[in-house]
Amino acid sequence: MGGDNITIIEDDPSLMFANPALLSSVSDKSINLNFMTYMAGATTASASYNRIIKDKATVAVTAQYMDYGKMKQTDESGVQTGEFSAKDIAISGVFSYLLSERLSGGITAKVINSYIGDYSSWAVGVDLGLNYYDPDREWSLSLVAKNLGGQLKAYDDEYDKMPLDVQLGASKRFATLPFRLSATLVDLTHWDYSVINHLVAGVDIILSQQIYVAAGYSFRRADEMKIQSGADEESSHWAGFSCGAGLQLERFKLQLAYGKYHVSSSSLTVNVTYSL
Repeated sequence: MGGDNITIIEDDPSLMFANPALLSSVSDKSINLNFMTYMAGATTASASYNRIIKDKATVAVTAQYMDYGKMKQTDESGVQTGEFSAKDIAISGVFSYLLSERLSGGITAKVINSYIGDYSSWAVGVDLGLNYYDPDREWSLSLVAKNLGGQLKAYDDEYDKMPLDVQLGASKRFATLPFRLSATLVDLTHWDYSVINHLVAGVDIILSQQIYVAAGYSFRRADEMKIQSGADEESSHWAGFSCGAGLQLERFKLQLAYGKYHVSSSSLTVNVTYSL
């Protein structure tokens, strides 16, 4: 919840998109499908399949797709001359390995193809992740570096690096209470952000072994999406807030999530997993 959580230890393949080291906690032969409606009519989807190849090693292949929808095409005077669309496609291979009983590492290698109208770009990138999990105290700690890489083919003559994002997170589940708290620090390479705007917080309420509800809050999203709500007041109108629920059976899992991005924009996510 909140958009970034790199420490949750669950049998959920979609968590490897946040931290490739978390693939080590996923059951063998799991198929995952994910679909999200995004702001301004954009949609995104992903699919993955994983195999445990040895006692300590797991591999997965993933595909991600984002459709930004139709946009107006204008000339220098602002007169509309047509429409164009934009899309991103990423194909990835993920590898995770149990370095010890409590420490796992993971790497994602991805190829990304992006289209904006008649222009296209190719890029390659790598995500690196570590996770330390203490099952006795139910502490989970993670460190992730995302988007190490850059363009192989640029939209024009200027080549860009991918937006590096270093994240540090922790989760704690309480033995006597049905709660799990999470905190993730994101964009740690951006020292110009205020401290609070690095923080994403989340809570899971575990109602049973099969059912949970969750909520999260992104402080930077809330701060950046504030708008004037009065003469001297600004309000985020719940931007940055997210909530969801999940059903976790032995071989089938279903999660639904809602996220607020702006006073006029929100997202709805459906995540389905089936273990063969």
